[in-house]
Amino acid sequence: MSAGEATPGGHRPVLITGGAGFVGANLADRLAGEGRPVIVYDALARAGVEANLAWLKARHPGRVTAVVADIRDAGELARAVREAGACFHFAAQVAVTTSLGDPRGDMEVNIGGTLNLLEAVRTLPHPVPVLFASTNKVYGGLPDIALRAEGDRYLPEDESVRARGVGEARPLDFYTPYGCSKGAADQYVLDYARSYRVPAAVMRMSCIYGPRQMGTEDQGWVAHFLIRALEGRPVTIYGDGRQIRDVLHVRDAVNAYCAALGRIGAVAGRAFNLGGGPANAVSLLAFLDHVERLTGRPVARAFRDWRPGDQRYYVSDTTRLRAALDLPAFTPWREGVADLYRWLGETRSAAPAHSRTAAALAGAAE
Repeated sequence: MSAGEATPGGHRPVLITGGAGFVGANLADRLAGEGRPVIVYDALARAGVEANLAWLKARHPGRVTAVVADIRDAGELARAVREAGACFHFAAQVAVTTSLGDPRGDMEVNIGGTLNLLEAVRTLPHPVPVLFASTNKVYGGLPDIALRAEGDRYLPEDESVRARGVGEARPLDFYTPYGCSKGAADQYVLDYARSYRVPAAVMRMSCIYGPRQMGTEDQGWVAHFLIRALEGRPVTIYGDGRQIRDVLHVRDAVNAYCAALGRIGAVAGRAFNLGGGPANAVSLLAFLDHVERLTGRPVARAFRDWRPGDQRYYVSDTTRLRAALDLPAFTPWREGVADLYRWLGETRSAAPAHSRTAAALAGAAE
């Protein structure tokens, strides 16, 4: 989607819930840069995201407006929705560990907040498009995928899974309160498309990374590993490090979201896996080896027990996504990680020492 295309909602603002977060801020930057007004709806509850909002306002004066509010505030959210020509829904509680400690709060944000948005859209005279950020955690731990250890990684015994990854036909299997809340929200979005004709689609994201990501141990592991390496601090690995993840640069994720909005008539009511796919699959051990090459020094590693719901292997089958959206080739992971490494180095070297701790605590999307 570019500024010259006819897009849903015309020149009405695009609403991005969680728009000051990592993926939301990158999407807001893209849309505003193309001339589209953007409403950033964010509670600014996560440390560091206020810097993303300030960055957006400075880059796009007059084009980015902010509503500082919680998605559990149904009235405030409905007011923002009435102004919008389309909605991207990123606002969420994003950490499995947090959901285990506070399952009720996790449910209220992820299910209740999503229902608030859907109801606000449903009651419009003409419902606007909704693109929802879901997660690969809706597929659970994938314990039935037979794996073998090969060097520093696990590989599926099934050749088709090894070649293509996990597809959307995979049965859903919610695990942990986070998996339950995001999975339920995922299904609500799809059902509002079916039951109420809301033009809505779901993106099940896997390990998005890139500039403006300040990861923590609980969320945003790609940036977290790089930050720890830059600080000369050890990395904790839960499990044995052979687990495989497919990583996707945020610019590729933003391309997919924009393309989905531009083709909402064709994709409404459908769920898509949004990850790097087999070409961008890497084990944690191999990733840390690469980080050592980037930084020129070893990264100390501490190992802990597997955490609930951890997938030993997850790679997105993006066949459905590519067929529907005609996307360009994804950024090779080594190139993308070098991009994030440069951005982190520049950002952290330019920041006052007292602000680096806050930046390191800032969260990131899936």
